[in-house]
Amino acid sequence: MSRTVTRRIGDADFSIITDGATEFTPELFPGTDPAHIGDLLAQARQSAIRTNFNAVLMRRAGRTVLLDAGPRDLFGPACGHLPEGLAELGVAPDDVDTLYATHLHPDHIAGMVSSDGAAVFANATLVVPDAERSFWADESRFTGDLAGIADWAALARTVLAAYGDRLHLIGPEDDIAPGLTALSLPGHTPGHSGWRFAAGDAMLLHVGDIVHVPDLQVADPEIGISFDIDMDTARRTRKRLLDELATDGALFTGGHFLHPAFNRLERNATGYRLVQP
Repeated sequence: MSRTVTRRIGDADFSIITDGATEFTPELFPGTDPAHIGDLLAQARQSAIRTNFNAVLMRRAGRTVLLDAGPRDLFGPACGHLPEGLAELGVAPDDVDTLYATHLHPDHIAGMVSSDGAAVFANATLVVPDAERSFWADESRFTGDLAGIADWAALARTVLAAYGDRLHLIGPEDDIAPGLTALSLPGHTPGHSGWRFAAGDAMLLHVGDIVHVPDLQVADPEIGISFDIDMDTARRTRKRLLDELATDGALFTGGHFLHPAFNRLERNATGYRLVQP
């Protein structure tokens, strides 16, 4: 089975790499009636709450940029297939010159380091939103209500340390690489972001983790997930951006859309639906 799908966007090749997949339980969606979840799954003709873990590779003008890197082996054998995806594309880890973390959750950064904490991409600069680095790097923050994600913060600090002298911090809308700009998407984490690629009239957006389960949160953007640090802000961000995508008809992808994960959006009676271009 192919783990990649590639589209030419302007003068760049974008490849979505499916690192793995899993299924969620209704308990991860606080405030949402399980019966409503069941109804939405039935409408989508699905029996499980499915999600993917995606990374994106951009190749343009001699540059090789990896945007997120999946969860490595943290979630079991169904994940950790980034190396296979890169090999399928003919890309070695040493070919990657730039890494970008949309945020520092484990399912986006674990693949950047080995199990012993060494950098996997020896020639890459790691680009991280400064607000994201500031949040996760403060060990004293992860007590009380945030004690449950102390292990996530420890992994974030491991990744930041592994790329220490190759760490590049950016602002909410700064450049990641030529043609590639960060897109601030607050709520999921303090520095959570996506990105926007533009070359002439061609454009591709990455919406980060504003959607974890397309069958639920595209159909009903009000549905929040417990991984959101600020669920209300994340909900507002999701509703705003989905409205913009449906209005503009822009091509987009994200961290958890199902294969092939290149999408457009249109409105329906209750929310939105994905359209495969």
